[in-house]
Amino acid sequence: MKKLNCLAINKRIQKKASSLVRRCEEDYTLQIETVADSIAESRGAKPIVLLAGPSGSGKTTTALRLEEYLDKAGMQTHTISMDNYFLPLDEATVERTEDGSIDYESPSRLDMELLGRHIEMLSRGEEIEVPTFDFARQTRSEEVRKLRRKPDEMVIFEGIHALNPAVMGAHTDVASGVYVSVRTRLESKTGELLHPSHLRLMRRLIRDKLFRGRDSIATMEMFASVERGEDKYIMPFKRNAQYSINTFMAYEPSIYKKYLLDDLKRVAEVGYEFDQLDLMIEILEYLEPVDMELVPGTSLVREFVGGSELPV
Repeated sequence: MKKLNCLAINKRIQKKASSLVRRCEEDYTLQIETVADSIAESRGAKPIVLLAGPSGSGKTTTALRLEEYLDKAGMQTHTISMDNYFLPLDEATVERTEDGSIDYESPSRLDMELLGRHIEMLSRGEEIEVPTFDFARQTRSEEVRKLRRKPDEMVIFEGIHALNPAVMGAHTDVASGVYVSVRTRLESKTGELLHPSHLRLMRRLIRDKLFRGRDSIATMEMFASVERGEDKYIMPFKRNAQYSINTFMAYEPSIYKKYLLDDLKRVAEVGYEFDQLDLMIEILEYLEPVDMELVPGTSLVREFVGGSELPV
């Protein structure tokens, strides 16, 4: 686990913010290219990529960047979100947490049988019909997308449960595993360390605010359930990945400052208690802001603040 001091970030921003942004983006791109090159070498035997990571880890952007790189290298690649394999929500049979609430993080929400069959069919070059899940109605849509993997083409399945043995275990002979997450702790000026999960939470808070109509307290109230699901269903299986990508950008908290700082202060003012809330506020107050115009359209940061130029 890496550690980065906020004082060092500020010095780099003050010296030249554009250079910091460029270096962070180059480091992330290098990770993408290194993983993609290795995956490509074994594409004959393993044409499927299973990419997993916890909430807010940047799975979507990483999958799309891998696809973009492989495409440019002459290997047509298709990305499929495993969210489309959710089962219709059945109140009577859905798995629940210890307090009786619906366990939205459970892999039992996925149609494992259909997903497994589709992975096998694509590995053999057979045509599948990719389902579409209607989140508003919590059921499967009638819309499907036909897909057949041609020789030398690749398919990326992206989702939080992609490395779960129920998915990965049956397909290790045809699939490579990639684990994506924040692997850096931020050290405040007072020496306190902000956990990577709270960096991912910052991303979620902004995305939920801008695109899902959810305020900060509502997102924080979901955090305990999300963390429980990560500890139970995701973290134990990251060892199943052959490749790992750290998605943290040293400049990203400085971008999030204008979107998040005032909201977090209001949360503190109303007396809502949340782990490391004061530390998040302290770090965002201390860090120098960075202009959004410096952030490229293909950046992972754009997944959370908007303006991504990557095709969805």
